[in-house]
Amino acid sequence: MKVGFVSLGCNKNLVVTECLIGMFKNHNYEIENDPSKSDIIVINTCGFIDEAKNEAIETILEMADYKKKNCKYLIVIGCLVTRYKKELIKELPEVDLFISIREYNKMWNLINNLIYKKDEEDLLDYNERYITTGNNMAYLKIAEGCSNCCAYCAIPMIQGRYISRKYEDIINEAKSLASKGYREIVVIAQDTTKYGIDLYGKSRLSELLNDLCKIDGIKWVRFLYAYPESIDDELINTVKNNDKICNYFDIPIQHISDDVLKNMNRSTDSKTIKNLIKKLRKEIPGVVIRTTLIAGFPGETEEDFNKLCDFVNEYKIDKLGCFAFSKENGTKASFMDNQIKSNIKTKRKNKIMKLQQSISKQIMEDKIGKTYEVLLEDFTDDLEYFIGRSYMDAPEADGVIYVKYNEKYGLNEFVNVKIIHSNEYDLIGEIVE
Repeated sequence: MKVGFVSLGCNKNLVVTECLIGMFKNHNYEIENDPSKSDIIVINTCGFIDEAKNEAIETILEMADYKKKNCKYLIVIGCLVTRYKKELIKELPEVDLFISIREYNKMWNLINNLIYKKDEEDLLDYNERYITTGNNMAYLKIAEGCSNCCAYCAIPMIQGRYISRKYEDIINEAKSLASKGYREIVVIAQDTTKYGIDLYGKSRLSELLNDLCKIDGIKWVRFLYAYPESIDDELINTVKNNDKICNYFDIPIQHISDDVLKNMNRSTDSKTIKNLIKKLRKEIPGVVIRTTLIAGFPGETEEDFNKLCDFVNEYKIDKLGCFAFSKENGTKASFMDNQIKSNIKTKRKNKIMKLQQSISKQIMEDKIGKTYEVLLEDFTDDLEYFIGRSYMDAPEADGVIYVKYNEKYGLNEFVNVKIIHSNEYDLIGEIVE
């Protein structure tokens, strides 16, 4: 039978989808990109915020329409199922099987029992993943769950406590990816800086990054979601002293007001955040910092918000996104008094993003005339430009570099590119020969 997949949400979800694709391939199913031609459709859902929930429900209903055509079985897995399985079973009879994250250890048994009415054990296997992110880049997931328990976040309720993968398993997977030609490895977890504490009594992220760089074939190593309180001198020096590690820090700050940070149950304060940014810029020339902020958290005063605006203006973060606070069922923040009205939350978010737009525009303009190493990954529709990324651009999250087409070069190559033009978020350049 033919199997189609829809993966929603974050890159950590995508890794699970890739593992499941590999599992179906190993059992001689054909992978189909067109859902209308699929006998089985699998949807991996996100249930983190309201927008993600709505997208998941809309996608399920859209895919359910194909049951009037070829589709025989509709399977829904992931975060949304973990949070609302009973309600989904009641409200969506079109779905043949719901699988929560806590049932992943028996996923194939459940699927096989649905299709063939028989049991067959088979666990998700990272080494049998079917990579869906192109020929150059692959995600390397080093942990499941989260133990930080931020007041606004439902991840610990959905995915459970933080559980690190075994060090040797991660290294072996990275070697396997390198042997298949993947040049960029992007290390991910809900909080990469906590890697190893539960298994080994200390963080081993720095050690892991160093060992990944020793693997032949890997050119770029990037790690995402590093919490500010856990970025220490060892990690900074590891990035600073290793050419393969991208000078790129993804640091989810969320706010800068100490009162708001305390109410968020964050393990840091404004002074620590500001000192960290200054230190990174001093120690690592050219470092790129990415962060996310939340506007309109319960109790956020005008003074708190003004502090956030002042921070954005003063520290000029390279890559910054802002979300309006989303009241998630069951989280501590959902029960808090002083909830901010929806229109005020949206207004505050929009103000932050407007500030960042002009900041990003200036940051991009400052790169004109400079030369960067760029990975060519795609073409524009008119074939006039390559589409590429530098160390400054995390896949799927940041902008790109449009590179004037040169017939001497092709996709999947690393080339030196001189920047000749910019806009708010992207750069345009030409190959330096």
